[in-house]
Amino acid sequence: MGATRAPARTVLFRSERGGLTYRVPALLPAPPGPTLLAFAEQRLSPDDAHAHRLVQRRGTLAGGSVRWDAARVLGTAALAEHRSMNPCPVRDARTGTVFLFFVAVRGRTPEAAQLAAGRNAARLCCVASRDAGQSWGGARDLTAEAVGGAERDWATFAVGPGHGIQLPSGRLLVPAYAYRVDRRECFGKVCRTSAHAFAFYSDDHGQTWHHGGLVPNLRSGECQLAVVDSGQASSVLYCNARSPLGSRVQAVSEDEGSSFLPGELVPALAETARGCQGSIVGFLAPPTSQLPDEGWSVGSRKVPIFSSLCPAVQEPPEEGPGDTQGGGVQGGTEGCDSSPGDPGSGDPGPGPGLGRNVEFLGPPAAPSRSPTWLLYSHPTGRRARLHMGVRLSRSPLDPDSWTEPWVIYEGPSGYSDLASIGPTPQGALTFACLYECGAKVSYEEIAFCQFSLREVLQQLRPGPGPRSPGGKSEQRCWPS
Repeated sequence: MGATRAPARTVLFRSERGGLTYRVPALLPAPPGPTLLAFAEQRLSPDDAHAHRLVQRRGTLAGGSVRWDAARVLGTAALAEHRSMNPCPVRDARTGTVFLFFVAVRGRTPEAAQLAAGRNAARLCCVASRDAGQSWGGARDLTAEAVGGAERDWATFAVGPGHGIQLPSGRLLVPAYAYRVDRRECFGKVCRTSAHAFAFYSDDHGQTWHHGGLVPNLRSGECQLAVVDSGQASSVLYCNARSPLGSRVQAVSEDEGSSFLPGELVPALAETARGCQGSIVGFLAPPTSQLPDEGWSVGSRKVPIFSSLCPAVQEPPEEGPGDTQGGGVQGGTEGCDSSPGDPGSGDPGPGPGLGRNVEFLGPPAAPSRSPTWLLYSHPTGRRARLHMGVRLSRSPLDPDSWTEPWVIYEGPSGYSDLASIGPTPQGALTFACLYECGAKVSYEEIAFCQFSLREVLQQLRPGPGPRSPGGKSEQRCWPS
């Protein structure tokens, strides 16, 4: 394996001397071409409370390179007296419509104030484009329709940030998270809230929207979704979420996001001190004949949906609320078995999946069937948002399957969004990453880069082997 090489990058948004800052990237391919749509928040300062409007750049992919149009403010993606935040685009393949979701937050009301008072100040909104982002319609306020009565039980909520997905069934999914009020009265204030990931969905090509059930147990915030092969001639919806618990949280849904089974920690994907948004993208694994001969076999061992059930998860002591790097508060605590009913589903119990038998998922029935792989991007620093890394999982339902990271940017790094942008003229599967970065702080620039799957496999090393029954990783000798 050669020396680590970082892909070339193009800066799409750069902070200005007057304080204007660009944060929270989102990236979406939109055929034909494909056209690449890059979004970000435009802020009057780096502070969350100073978010202002959403901005966009359109890129045209040709001959392996991208030509970008000038940045423009999306004037229709706004509500009066609200600030627009968390761009989250999704495209309907049948109609060609791109929906850009965002939350419009009243005035400069910070998230911490909403959590303290238990009163939501966010609205769920979207704008639509039928010409691959060249023009956008007016904003739709979907809060009453898609959130409904659950708003009484949520201190606040947000979408993404990053991209949404469409399932083979046609269902559109927008990742989201809400701070559920677990105990409201405590000397006139909210005693406890807990963040939980979920999804908004549409089964009629974006005409109407609904919310699914929350991940019922572990605290989980900003998230992204992917469809993964369960290994039994079926697929499940996979959610990977930010968490204050020291590592990422993953959860699966067997009903296309209407509800989620209990989540589990992913120790191989460590969080920064207060957590950071991360991105995932799923894709079909290449044939074995196309893999480099360095241990990249698909493998055939059986892995459970959950390597540890809820009672076995021990949460560390709660840190105080506040994300000084501008990524959303992960406040509150929640017990595993004593959590109240999920307001997203209306069930009085702890949510679907608790108490059921866990199925063990085997390999594909036929060797010719390609399973799903996942790419994941996130800063690799443990104490600070440093060094944007890309990891690969060849068995997404196994939390121990992630490789060590390929660092694609050395230095301060923050939020990111991955996209699969199709094969190169030579047939190589290609990906792109839009990410926050800088020389001194992580929000100086938002940069774009692209790389092939072959480059990923050449730069990454397989991670530790699967855990043995005793809990220790089986040691494997990988080729040097």
